[in-house]
Formats: sequence, structure tokens, C-alpha cells
Amino acid sequence: MKRFLPLLALWLFSSVAVADQRPNILWLTSEDNGQEIGCYGDEYADTPNIDALAAKSLRYHTCWSNAPVCAPARTTIISGMYATSLGGQHMRSGVKLPAGMKLYPQVLHESGYYCTNHTKTDYNFDGADAGWDDSGKKAHWRGRPSEDTPFFSIFNFTVSHESKIRVRPHELKHDPAKAQLPSYHPDTPEVRHDWAQYYDKITEMDDDFGRVLNQLKQDGLDDSTIVFYYGDHGSGMPRSKRWPFDSGLRVPLVVHVPEKFRHLAPQDYMPGGVSQRLVSFVDLAPTVIGLAGADVPANMQGVAFMGPAEGPAKEYLFGYRGRMDERIDMVRSCTDGRYVYMRHFYPERPYLKHVSYMFETPTTQVWKRMFDAGELTEAQAKFWQSKPVEELFDLQSDPDETVNVAGLPENAQRLAKMRTAIKQWMVSTADLGLLPEAEMHRLAGDQAPRTWALEHVNFQKLTRLAFAALDTNSGVSNERLAALSNDPDSLVRWWAVRGLAIRPSDAGRDQALVARLQDESPSVAIVAADGLLNSSDDLREQATERLIELADVNRVGHFAAVAALNVLDMNANLDAGGKRRVAKLPRQVKNPPTRVGGYVGRLLDGLQ
Repeated sequence: MKRFLPLLALWLFSSVAVADQRPNILWLTSEDNGQEIGCYGDEYADTPNIDALAAKSLRYHTCWSNAPVCAPARTTIISGMYATSLGGQHMRSGVKLPAGMKLYPQVLHESGYYCTNHTKTDYNFDGADAGWDDSGKKAHWRGRPSEDTPFFSIFNFTVSHESKIRVRPHELKHDPAKAQLPSYHPDTPEVRHDWAQYYDKITEMDDDFGRVLNQLKQDGLDDSTIVFYYGDHGSGMPRSKRWPFDSGLRVPLVVHVPEKFRHLAPQDYMPGGVSQRLVSFVDLAPTVIGLAGADVPANMQGVAFMGPAEGPAKEYLFGYRGRMDERIDMVRSCTDGRYVYMRHFYPERPYLKHVSYMFETPTTQVWKRMFDAGELTEAQAKFWQSKPVEELFDLQSDPDETVNVAGLPENAQRLAKMRTAIKQWMVSTADLGLLPEAEMHRLAGDQAPRTWALEHVNFQKLTRLAFAALDTNSGVSNERLAALSNDPDSLVRWWAVRGLAIRPSDAGRDQALVARLQDESPSVAIVAADGLLNSSDDLREQATERLIELADVNRVGHFAAVAALNVLDMNANLDAGGKRRVAKLPRQVKNPPTRVGGYVGRLLDGLQ
């Protein structure tokens, strides 16, 4: 036995030595910027620090943020799950997480890492401990208990955020005359100023980026730290942020692996190289957990793209849009790197609706004024109009994604394949966007929405219905939808009624909608009323009265009131009496959900 003790001691020592040699990991993130970076070939950009890192690192050609706005994107990152699988795809959703579910900082902390988050949280879920050792303006790897403790640290640079684009006065550093405007934006002084100021803010962000990397070098940690840099979604300019086009989802991703840890690098790693592998935010948590030598939790849906947990490359990346502040929408998209497929579940509503926060940007204001005045080109006017059910864009010939090539015969096979990919992904990941937000909360009650839905929802059936009901070419008749509108399942009723609501008025269709005006589910009643607003005058009046009742936040709850007010604002065309009644409605419940209390009031103001 004694002769084995030295071997045992050597094994234990070696194990500790290996554990002590785990890499430090640093994430540097910037807000509201896409690939408008010098190392991505943008000659208008001035980003010397990021470019210098990229010159000795691996740059990813196609990285999607999955969500085109910050909070759902962060939900995706920190959970390692698509936000749609948690019900957290809506901006400011505050959903509960399933019991026992671990977020990646918790996993890293339990494996011995000192985990810090500088400044930004905004995870879009309610009451969960993210697991940071330190989170705030002073959070730093320098706070770790000893120099031997491996660290994971994030620094979030907020200077490039959408809100910074519109701060005036601002002395421009970039020449607005040289800004390359996308074809969907009008060429006006306001638009050029916003784009130039956006690039100014990217340069300021690059300065912040450089300061943190200098601190890493000063501390002698640059040769023991794997560094990631990424933006949190597309640019803060309108039609990028909030929209799951490539312009709203494609972000810069640069990964630097020092020589010491090159064995953990991606298979295609080459200093100064470019990876064609498709990656997205859902893949970040599994990747970093694998780099730390920990086991990736089974609930995580991403695929590690480097390190010991590296998995197979993906054929498609997926994106999603839910409610954006006070405006309700549902869009799903996917890309193979060249083509982008987009599926609209509210095709009758315009791309760009009046989101108060977005309208603070001068570009948004002048763009809308010019649309109202009929002064835009076809490509520019498109985004203030209703949408087709599906779109396909070729990024090679149409990088601005303004030309829908879904109808071209040569794209029929690709279109069908990408449509099927979206369907299969929605089913396999249990996409809670199939549940109207208000109904999701009503049905889940005190449970996490995902916990309730996995037990009660047939996602294959619901996905099939959602695709068929909204596509008038699907072959699903009004009679079939009318029959489904009486289904015992409120989710089936909702999609059936949605399908009827966007179809032309006729006696059978209207009769089915009237029957659902008093549905036990406020969400079903709201979409029934929405459909009746394009019927006869007496039915319009009846639907309007019902919608005003359903817009009472104290009567139906926050999310149902938001849905009713969206319909009233866009479709009801209230007369003076209706406006007076709406003005008397309560502006919020006593204890509104996290960070969404002002949405009802914003919508009421728009109806005055």
C-alpha cells in the first residue's frame, strides 16, 4: 500500500496543478452595435484597439445575437437557452425561471471561478440570482481572493447605446457626408448626423475597450486570459435594433486565445483569421463553461464552438422578435450565412410601429414624416407598411434586406427548407411565443411559463396551426378555423381566431368571431374583436366597446390591457366619445410587472 502513496500524492498534485492552470476568461461587450468595426472591413469606422486585437485573434464572420434587442439577448446569453424557450423574448418580460435551472455564472462559480460583471444586468427574468461574486460599477477581476483564483469577468461598454446617438449638442468627429447609408433610410441631414454620431460612439467604445485590455496587460494576465469581444445586437439605428433582420442580429465576435491555451482554441483558429462557422449568443454559455472545465447543464440549448465541449457546426442560426416595449409583434428568422428567412405572425401590422423610445431618435422621426408625406422610395417606404407572411433575402446581392425573393421559382426549394427549419426549431425548443404573452401568464399562474408549458402544450400541433392559420394559401378554410375557434384549448382558439381575423369579412367568419368576444381568455376575445373591426358598422361598434372593456388594466391585467390597446390604437379609429372613454381608463395596475409599468400609459396617450 505504501508504494502507492507517492503515486497518489503525485496524481493529486497534478490534478491541482491542472485545475490551477485553467484559463482566465474576459468578455468585453458593447451595446447596440453591429459589425461597424474596422476589422470587419468598415472603412468609415475608427476602432484601432478592437482592430489590433482582431489582428492576432480569430474573427467570426457570422455571429447572431438571436434577439435584436438587449434584454432578450442577455436572457439568451446568461441562460444558454433561446429566450423564446423561457417566455423571455419580449422586451421587459420579467418571467420566472424553472426551479433548479442554473445560469452560467452559477456554474462557473461552483467550479471555482471568481465571477464579476461590470455594470449591466438586464436579464429580463424575475427574482433569480445570477450567481456573480461581484456585479456593479466596481466589479473587477482585481477583487478575486488570490492571484491563483481563475476569474471570469465581463465589462459592458454602454457608450454606444441607442440613447447616445441622439444626445445633442454633439460635435461630430466622423464626416456625415461620408457615411454609407442603408438603402432603406432616407438621405437627409438628420439621418447622416445620426449615423456619424453612431460611429463617433463606436470610437469612444473602442477607447474604453483599450483601457480594459491595458489593465489586463499591466496585471501580467494577457498571456493567461482568453478574451472575447462582441456587440450585444445590431446597431441602435431604426430597423436594425428591435428587428430580426441580419442588420439587427449580426454582431462582431472576436476571440483571442493566448499561446498557453491554444489547445482550447477553435479548430479553425488562426491569428488574424476569419471563421466561417455560424455561431450565436445561445452558444456562449456552453462554450465558456467548457473552457472552465465544467459540465454543461442539460437544459442549455447552445453548442460550444471551442474548448473541450466543442460541438458540431450549425446549418442555421435563429432569431426572434416579440413584444418591443409597448408594441406587440411576433417574428422568427433564420440564416444559413447567406440567405435570411423571416416568418411574420402579425403580417397585417407594419414593420415599424410607434415605439416611444425608438421615436426619440431623429432618424425615426424624419423617416416617418417623409413616409406620411409620400416622399420615400419604395425600399424606404416598405418598413412603414404591412408585411408578407414570409420573406427571403439574399445577403450577397441585397445586404440591406429590402428585396423579398421568396416568390422566385429558383428559391422554392431553399424557401421550403428554411421554413421547415424554423418550424422544427420552434417545436424542438418549445417556443413560448406560440402562447400570447397575457395568456401565457394567465395559464402558468405562479409557475415558470416553461415549466407549465412543457407539461400542457402540444408544440407540434400549435406550431402547425400557427403557420397554417396565417397563410391564406395554406388551404385551411374559414370553416376549419371556425371549428377550431371552439376548441377546449384556449391556445388553439387563439390561433384559429387570429387566422380568421386577418381574412376578409363574411357571414360565417364574423359569426365565429362574435361568438368569441366573451371568451374566458381575454387574449382570445381581443383578437376576435380585432377581426371584427374590419366588418360592418354595428360589429365594429360592438368590437370597439369590448376592446375598451379589455383595455382596463385593473380588470384584465397588464399584458392583456397592452394587447387590447395595441388593437384600439392601430385599428379602431376611435371617435370623440370613444377617446373620452379611453382617457378615463387606469394607466397601470397597482404593482405592475418589472420595468413595464409605463406601457399602458404610453398607449393611452397615443389614443388621445
